[in-house]
Amino acid sequence: MSGLDLGSIIDWTGLFGIAVFAVSGSLEAARKEMDILGFLLIGCVTGLGGGTLRDLLLGATPVYWIERPEMVMICLVASVATYFLAPLLTSRYRALVWMDAIGLSTFCITGTAIAMAHGASPLIAVCMGVMSATFGGIIRDVLCAESLILSSRELYVTTAVAGATAYLLLQLVNVGEMIATLGAFSIAFGLRTAAILFGLKLPQYRRPAG
Repeated sequence: MSGLDLGSIIDWTGLFGIAVFAVSGSLEAARKEMDILGFLLIGCVTGLGGGTLRDLLLGATPVYWIERPEMVMICLVASVATYFLAPLLTSRYRALVWMDAIGLSTFCITGTAIAMAHGASPLIAVCMGVMSATFGGIIRDVLCAESLILSSRELYVTTAVAGATAYLLLQLVNVGEMIATLGAFSIAFGLRTAAILFGLKLPQYRRPAG
């Protein structure tokens, strides 16, 4: 992975993911009828939470948004925009689900790429990708006292695992940063889309009777 690739494709992908997740957090704030400060708080923790956990676990301190305040600004702008645009949506929950799907599919890639750049092993890189993709949504749901989207019956974590693994494998065969990113995003988002539309899910654990 060249410095140019990491500094362009992955960086822009990460910024896009932050904005999308900030919107998803703000949409949850809209469903809870919070004030503008609530939008800003939930939007920021959703947009930045997954990457913060990733950096702390990798020992990459200070965490990325401390050194790049424009990332916080992206969250703030996205949150304010959602505050004014949310009333125009016919279903804020459906919008939240789709924004979350886009953010999930984006962050599983950037989390994996950044972990690889820090010298993490393939397994740990995939784990970091999954954590980056899911942790922001977990914080959002906890703060908003909602059922965790993580525990949704449709495929969720599985899609992040698929996207992170696909990105890793495509990098290992040297297809190029652009193809690896687009290919992994297509797999993760396509799988999550199918799960949302058709209720795809893994077999559930059933407690024995008695």
